[in-house]
Amino acid sequence: MNASKNCKLEVFVVDNNSVDGSVELIREKFPNVTLIANKDNVGFSKANNQAIRIAKGRYVVLLNPDTVVEEDTFEKTIAFMDAHPEAGGLGVKMLDGKGNFLPESKRGLPTPSVAFYKIFGFSALFPKSKVFGKYHLGFLDKEQTHEVDVLSGAFMLMRKETLDKVGLLDEEFFMYGEDIDLSYRIVLGGYKNYYFAGTRIIHYKGESTKKSSINYVFVFYKAMVIFARKHFSQRNAKTFSFLINLAIYLRAFMALCMRVVKRTIVPAIDFASMLGGIWGIKYLYERNVIFTEGGSYREQLVLVAFISYILIWQFLVYLSGGYDKPVKLYRILRGVLVGTGLILIGYSLLPEMYRFSRAMILLGAGWASLFYLVSRIVFHFAGLKAYNLKTKATKKISVVGSLEEFERVRSLIKLSNIEAEHLNWISVTEEKTDVSFHSGTIAQLEEIIKVYGINEVIFCAKDLPSQTIITYMLTLVDLDVDFKIAPPESLSIIGSNSIDTAGDLYIIDTNSVTKPHNKRKKRMLDMAFSLLFIVFAPLLIWFQKNKLRFIANSFLVLFGVKTWVGYGTRSSKELPTIKESVLTPASKLKDVNLDEEQRKKLNLIYSKDYKIENDLDIIFKGLNLLGS
Repeated sequence: MNASKNCKLEVFVVDNNSVDGSVELIREKFPNVTLIANKDNVGFSKANNQAIRIAKGRYVVLLNPDTVVEEDTFEKTIAFMDAHPEAGGLGVKMLDGKGNFLPESKRGLPTPSVAFYKIFGFSALFPKSKVFGKYHLGFLDKEQTHEVDVLSGAFMLMRKETLDKVGLLDEEFFMYGEDIDLSYRIVLGGYKNYYFAGTRIIHYKGESTKKSSINYVFVFYKAMVIFARKHFSQRNAKTFSFLINLAIYLRAFMALCMRVVKRTIVPAIDFASMLGGIWGIKYLYERNVIFTEGGSYREQLVLVAFISYILIWQFLVYLSGGYDKPVKLYRILRGVLVGTGLILIGYSLLPEMYRFSRAMILLGAGWASLFYLVSRIVFHFAGLKAYNLKTKATKKISVVGSLEEFERVRSLIKLSNIEAEHLNWISVTEEKTDVSFHSGTIAQLEEIIKVYGINEVIFCAKDLPSQTIITYMLTLVDLDVDFKIAPPESLSIIGSNSIDTAGDLYIIDTNSVTKPHNKRKKRMLDMAFSLLFIVFAPLLIWFQKNKLRFIANSFLVLFGVKTWVGYGTRSSKELPTIKESVLTPASKLKDVNLDEEQRKKLNLIYSKDYKIENDLDIIFKGLNLLGS
């Protein structure tokens, strides 16, 4: 609210049916804000239009919730608009969480040729070219104010009279493309759009979605197709649509291939290396121990056995968490040990004709353990971040603010389960103090970062104006430091390093249901109970209202189509994605009449703080609902 001190502003917050307590927080902390709480996610365009229609000011600013503006941003931008009556819309210089300039601060109109250069990478290869770099207008100096075609919806200042003339955001665009469409209509209406370099804002998530995701590709480029149909000639629109659809499927195919390769490359290397190694051991064992006079094991039997051993070891290493990041060597050894035990048990149950050597099992287990350890150590020293074996935290954090705010942020970091190797306090004034964690003042920030190897700086917004924070971020941008902001009286610390990362959010530690170890626990629980229910079906079936559905559910959960406990049949976009479930957290409150909002909150609590004990409790209390 500091940015509104010298301006007469009315502030609107439109909430698209969030379930994280945002509505209650706004009502409690900001009673002067006009809050519009929608019961559904109506999309970006419709939500903003709701506020624009009731706004009374001469100007309207669309501002994303993941932005921080300078204290004089509104004063400067309004002064510019007042001095340029031909201006219909204005955007500003946007920075990411590291202080890097965001190229979408200024954009050109995505004509078919511009779209072609953007889609097929020419604009990235030649960003400053006047031919290839038109999408982000890279040839225009970002430190100078320019007339541009397209503004970013993250910060979009417009005259109310302009909107009255050209219309509001087109609600056919659910997300993405609506800012391009409105910018173009402003130009068609006889006005100009400007990129204003005289102020800066931080935009933590860039464009609010990971741009490398398949979902972004589909949603954004489909929005471009809507734009082309609306504004281009039929011929150009068809050409544009063809390019867009070609890009979508090429990008989707490439992303899918890369995802498969990333997930399978290391297990495939493990499998091939272990198979080659154990085959070599077999050769030496045959020649020097078991068949010194000649002969060998049956090749077909050995091949089937070795492949089975390795797959069992890999599966147990996976279940043990050996393929999780960061890598923990004890999890790998635990998986190989348990796998070896299962192989030996299975071996002892086989008919004599299918057995050939317990020694080879033990030698193979030794090779598997040795290979896993050596390969992970090699990956570690090769500098692969995902295979960093350091158990000690690598975060070195400086908190800039008053001592009171430092203590508050320090306690929040502890509650967030973020273990910092180094945490110091940097004061904003020359105050005398003898506390050991005080490293200096903000004037010495750059030197402190270099001396202590700081890789993360948290600014306390209560003690520092946004303009000062942004200035320091720009000054220190070359030091490769992550910047975050601690809002006053907040239980979170916000920040993000680039447009490809959803904003980092330090909150009191949560144990999401989709964490790898929780997914494994949940899957093992599902399989165990499915087998149990199938075995005892003759008894349990009499307690079920829908007996056939109970049998079907048991097999569907066993084969991974469903899970026993989750959100039910409808999964909310705001919650981590899991399979359709038979039971929900509300199942254990079957005698209580819950409304939809209460069910959503129960699902939120379940997903954010998952415990296997909760699943057990829900299953036992919902035994007669297994046929749901």
